[in-house]
Amino acid sequence: MKTFEILGKKDTRSGFGDALLELGNTNPDVVGLCADLTGSLTMHHFQKAHPDRFFQAGIAEANMMSVAAGLALGGKIPFTGTFANFSTGRVYDQIRQSIAYSGANVKICASHAGLTLGEDGATHQILEDIGLMKMLPGMTVINPCDYNQTKQATLAIADHQGPVYLRFGRPKWPVFISEDTPFVIGKALMLNEGTDVSIFATGHMVWKAIEAGQQLAEKGISAEIINIHTIKPLDEEAVIASAKKTGCVVTAEEHQMNGGLGDSIAQLLSRTMPTPLEMVAVNDSFGESGKPEELLVKYGLNDTDIVEAAQRAIGRKG
Repeated sequence: MKTFEILGKKDTRSGFGDALLELGNTNPDVVGLCADLTGSLTMHHFQKAHPDRFFQAGIAEANMMSVAAGLALGGKIPFTGTFANFSTGRVYDQIRQSIAYSGANVKICASHAGLTLGEDGATHQILEDIGLMKMLPGMTVINPCDYNQTKQATLAIADHQGPVYLRFGRPKWPVFISEDTPFVIGKALMLNEGTDVSIFATGHMVWKAIEAGQQLAEKGISAEIINIHTIKPLDEEAVIASAKKTGCVVTAEEHQMNGGLGDSIAQLLSRTMPTPLEMVAVNDSFGESGKPEELLVKYGLNDTDIVEAAQRAIGRKG
């Protein structure tokens, strides 16, 4: 099992904010919009440097999405910012009608997603957003794993033509992807080659998958760990190639089991090559208030849960 060096701990939302500032300094068409959460989205750097290209929408997220669609149709590259719950569920009609339907070049940037939002509780810990967004025709869905990859993803989506949903979080999380690791939309990132089981993880769960891979190695199990930072379009070639090699699959995500990454991979494999598959995800439940790591344990999203899922998947191989 490959050893990963932790380069410190930083929240993924800061990767977004730092990249947005960089984009603002280099691309005059980039504009920022926020729904009264500028500090929480770390968009204040962009706001201070480029006040003429920053629009504070207030607590009016639906209006922000409509304004962003208009700016995109006018040739700008708008980046909207608010919590993931407000970026999707609250404004789904506006995203569907004004952004996705017209293919507007809007970047919907969503922070504070998943259980690791922690103490804010179930009303804010949206666990359905990936499913909501991936179902929209033409919507690209990206869920990076650490500060560096979030920064790379933010820079990349500015060059991508079309609507994008970019998901990130609040807690400080291990940084283990190097700054010079290439980020290609729609291309999975191989982290560790293995032969016994494929672990496809996304977002914060990528680090948990790495920890699980180390535990599996101690048990003599070789885990292939792949970072699926782009959930849509899914890197089907990488998924199929790995599943063919190992013969069984585990998916890991900080999202509902229904509608998430595991759902996408299950659909792909059922159509192409039925494969034993276990999903590590929230099982039809809302979250609750608590510390991020404790919530991951309670809801079955810890490294030990990935280890157990891998063992079950291996046991189902023919």
